[in-house]
Amino acid sequence: MRNRVQLITSLTLLSLMSATAWAGPHFSPWGDAVPEADVNNSVAGGCPIESKDGLSLYMASDRDGGLGGLDIWVADRFDTDEAFGEAYNLGAPVNSSDADFCPTPLNGFYLMFVSTRPGDDACGGGDIHIVRRNPAKGWGEPVRLGCAEDGEGPNTSGAEYSPSLVEMDGEVYLFYSSDGGGGDQDIYMSRLLRDGSFSVGERIDELSTPDDDRMPNISKDGREIVFSSNRATWGDGQPAWGGQDVYSSSRSSTDAPWSEPVNLGPGINTAESETRASMSWDRERLHFGRSGEIYLSTREKIRGRR
Repeated sequence: MRNRVQLITSLTLLSLMSATAWAGPHFSPWGDAVPEADVNNSVAGGCPIESKDGLSLYMASDRDGGLGGLDIWVADRFDTDEAFGEAYNLGAPVNSSDADFCPTPLNGFYLMFVSTRPGDDACGGGDIHIVRRNPAKGWGEPVRLGCAEDGEGPNTSGAEYSPSLVEMDGEVYLFYSSDGGGGDQDIYMSRLLRDGSFSVGERIDELSTPDDDRMPNISKDGREIVFSSNRATWGDGQPAWGGQDVYSSSRSSTDAPWSEPVNLGPGINTAESETRASMSWDRERLHFGRSGEIYLSTREKIRGRR
């Protein structure tokens, strides 16, 4: 087995995640989306996602000052009630002269992301990587997850997007989208194995269609998921809004099937494409990209419900 999996072991990663075996909260509907304040929306950006504490917003952008193509940038703030400050580039070795995008911060100074960088261990056009930041020494060298064609991991000869990690019932799962080496994107799930590698991904049929279903983000309790799709209709043939729309699905428990995905409607979706939606750790904020800008929608927990 390739030594790229040695960066992280199942016990290490399990210690970074949070247990999720309680009845989740209920929420109001998502509010109308507005442009994210003060994250350099005057220049192109997308693939937004918050850190667990809500004090950093990771994104992908090809703005000036990068290493080439798409790079991963971060904007910080001191409190979740404040706007994010000016974004800064994570630099090498996280970013490269190739496309680096779909960042997903994890606990314990880990970051997952997708990159098209070449290498002897490359699987396809866009592979999922993981990297750890040492507080004293900075970012280490990114490690590419295994290749499905070799029976070792989620990456294929095609393109993977939007890694999203969750601990459920004592196991760690990786949700992501992939074209499986050809065709449209579908939603997949891979499991972290005891040797620290990830299994070959399995397509989630309830969330996938013959259309393009991509860029999932799963809640911390493993019972709510958002993703983008260009399906033309949804729910009894109701028409979608156009391009890629944001959808959500839920389930009653982590071993129950996913509900029929629901289009989040005109408060979020437009005739343009809405992509890489992601929920904050408390599930009260939804970030997504649209036409090179980052947007924000919010909702509230319904008190008295558990």
